[in-house]
Amino acid sequence: MLAETAGVAAGAVALRTLAHHAILRGLRAPRMAHDGTHVRHALDASRVHEVRIPGPRGRKLFGWLVLPEQTPAPAVLAMHGWGANATTMWPVAPPLVAAGFAVLLLDARCHGGSDDEAFTSMPRFAEDIAAGLAWLGTRPEVQADRLALVGHSVGAAASLLHAARTGGVRGVVSLSAFAHPDEVMRRFLAEKRVPYRPLGWYVIRHVQQVIGARFDDIAPLATVRRARCPVLLVHGRHDTTAPFDDALRLQAAAAPGTRLLAVDGDHDLREALAPHAGHIVEFLRSACGDAPDTIAGIQAHPDTP
Repeated sequence: MLAETAGVAAGAVALRTLAHHAILRGLRAPRMAHDGTHVRHALDASRVHEVRIPGPRGRKLFGWLVLPEQTPAPAVLAMHGWGANATTMWPVAPPLVAAGFAVLLLDARCHGGSDDEAFTSMPRFAEDIAAGLAWLGTRPEVQADRLALVGHSVGAAASLLHAARTGGVRGVVSLSAFAHPDEVMRRFLAEKRVPYRPLGWYVIRHVQQVIGARFDDIAPLATVRRARCPVLLVHGRHDTTAPFDDALRLQAAAAPGTRLLAVDGDHDLREALAPHAGHIVEFLRSACGDAPDTIAGIQAHPDTP
């Protein structure tokens, strides 16, 4: 009887281990190579510096540090979304550099040119953001007390998480943030035809155990109200990955004065941001103390031009 009980227990452990590895494989972010997109942007090559910085758990993070004409300068760390890399954030660099900001475009672990890990997650994106900010704070070209974040999708959620947990940044521009990771996971599982009961429920519960955080605690719906700095929410009206309603819910949950800039775009936003670059620059200038708030054109309304 004892041997049979031990056998059942061993089988259960083995099954759980197999399920754990299957879940990690199924949710692993694809690693997109840098494609040279940044070369197409009008930036003086002498201002672009390829860097590798110390990351969590002894890993190295790859990035580009782009410097303005005059330094030391305030700095913006730009963090990409899931399965993307720093290349996809290059469109934000030229207007920010022209406005006098240094820009660090960073690859999260398991993405682009950064080191690998057994898994990554939104909280680990936030850890990588913290590492990037700490590194920026040591640079003589950067004003360490004038740092801000621009994040896309998971990178936006991680930026809000960092701003809520740690602070130390003057402002956050959130591009295409989802409202709650549970909803994202349920949509993903439905696309893969995984029934919520019992498999989907188990996957979501297991993921929270692996990343060491409850979705309710790290959801942008929770962190946007705890952010210790001004937040600008930027969202595409035609976003089907994180529906536009997510942006409305985030604004409703956020601190008074949090702005929503609605743009004619989908989840990607790389092309859609160009007409609104001035709004984003002025928000960051105001947040970093460069100028009075001159962005009255951004309204708390989904039909912001």
